[in-house]
Amino acid sequence: MREGMRHLAGQNLTSIDQRMLEAFRAEGKVVSGEELSTLLNVSRTAIWKHIKALRAFGYNIEALPSQGYRLLSSPDILIPTEIQAGLATSRAGKNIICLPETDSTNLVAFRLAEDGAEEGTVVIADAQSRGKGRLGREWVSPRGVNLYCSVILRPSIPPFSAFHLTFLSAVAVARAVERTASLSTRIKWPNDILVNGRKIAGLLNDMSAETEKINFVILGIGVNLNMRREQFPGDLRHPASSVLLEGGKEVRRISFVHALLAELDFLYDLYLTEGESPIRKEWLDRCRIIGQTVTVSSRDAELTGTVTGVDESGALLIRLPDGREERVLSGDVKIL
Repeated sequence: MREGMRHLAGQNLTSIDQRMLEAFRAEGKVVSGEELSTLLNVSRTAIWKHIKALRAFGYNIEALPSQGYRLLSSPDILIPTEIQAGLATSRAGKNIICLPETDSTNLVAFRLAEDGAEEGTVVIADAQSRGKGRLGREWVSPRGVNLYCSVILRPSIPPFSAFHLTFLSAVAVARAVERTASLSTRIKWPNDILVNGRKIAGLLNDMSAETEKINFVILGIGVNLNMRREQFPGDLRHPASSVLLEGGKEVRRISFVHALLAELDFLYDLYLTEGESPIRKEWLDRCRIIGQTVTVSSRDAELTGTVTGVDESGALLIRLPDGREERVLSGDVKIL
């Protein structure tokens, strides 16, 4: 995104701006000022003002003397109008909220869900001031380069099954990266996405539940798309990278959001109709951790052993050198 347009990310267009874009896209060709004036019920002078406003957002609109206007290209800015254009999903993205900056998209989505926001609501921020990582860590969230989003789901499943949705979102992110950047991905337990052994994405789910039912789950997703090396902090515990650094070229964020929401939508439908089995199988195939010797570090301890599986609650099962099997619920895994 050009530097001059970054402050616009997260703002939305007026209803007339949106209808004008729809007219350009529907026609796919030159639309006369008279046609736009009639369609939008505004003056020719107002049409020119809206053309200038769209150009300020980064839309490349050509003016052809005595003919009209033609949309040549659209900017890569995260606003509902652009995301919803061409988005064909049944749940994910039914309602899209884009913010220039927020503390954490998970916190915003959680508050919205408590207030009754519908399933499939997506919160996206161009930047975060308090991005949340695992184990209370910060997720560094610079402006204009990555995707920081949270999706509200309301599945009719018991709380102990909520970890299935972590597996689901990990598979969706891995698929979306492969679709948009043609990079091979791996999943690292429990919720990191790796390319060439470096972390490019992390997931953090939050939940509101009662004893026997889930009120809602927030799928928190952070993906380093176009982040450059100098934007990473120097004190990272594990190698981190971005799709740009690993693939050598920028990814249109709008294209990635479309791919991600499509994959989430498909996998969520699959989960609701066929259960966790197909999701779990693909997660395990991408994780390829069974049989590996690993060290798992947490705040309180460090374990080294061989991974024997992942149990019904998502815990990692590790066979220690003395033959005992331990369940690990959280921690940093290093394959030896």
